[in-house]
Amino acid sequence: MVCALLAGLLWLLPAPAARAATASQHYTCQGEPLLATPHSGAVDAAEIPNSSAGTLPGAFIVLEWRGLRLQLPRTNNAGSPSYTDGRWWWRAEDAAHPEFAERRGAVHRYSCEAGPAA
Repeated sequence: MVCALLAGLLWLLPAPAARAATASQHYTCQGEPLLATPHSGAVDAAEIPNSSAGTLPGAFIVLEWRGLRLQLPRTNNAGSPSYTDGRWWWRAEDAAHPEFAERRGAVHRYSCEAGPAA
């Protein structure tokens, strides 16, 4: 009986994905709008010491820019959180001027600044 009651109440809890995203941030990169949405992700390695800014490996960020939608996993680099998939890289240590780069043979750095919603 208790199990049935608990199972019935579980649908009242928000889904993990609904809790995982935090507020999106708006930027302008190379003169075009970029939307960055951090997600806490499914963290299963809480003992990893680099938890700067409340993120751990398992977290990720979604960047929407120039018709692209990039999901970049959190790195375990020391310092402020950074995200990369090996080609794209993002870090907002300075929230007014985040670092955004792409590796295509050479590294191409994109100039970004915080901005209002488009």
